[in-house]
Amino acid sequence: MDKEELKKRSKEFALRVIRLVEALPQTQTSQVIGNQLSRSATSVAANYRAVCRARSPADFIHKLGIVEEEADESLFWLEIIVETKLMPANRVQELLLEADELTAIFVASRKTAKGR
Repeated sequence: MDKEELKKRSKEFALRVIRLVEALPQTQTSQVIGNQLSRSATSVAANYRAVCRARSPADFIHKLGIVEEEADESLFWLEIIVETKLMPANRVQELLLEADELTAIFVASRKTAKGR
């Protein structure tokens, strides 16, 4: 997967999360969790764009670490949504898989970059 495909994939992830958050029940808990999830998921896409403009290998690795953390945080909040039964697991399953795959991609990319 090249950087343009990953930019597109991370942006689509953010958009899908935004749609999910909009569908959460209107409770105080949902609002707090939804805000956290929205921030982390949109940060994945936004910060990956910054990775693509890194000025040095060290900058690349640092920024990729931020993306990795945000992807993993997104996975956490999606798990919380399921475990608190704010939304049925089958409705969140594809996003859980995508968050897990994106996290794995960013972890592997960072390890590769560090090894160079």
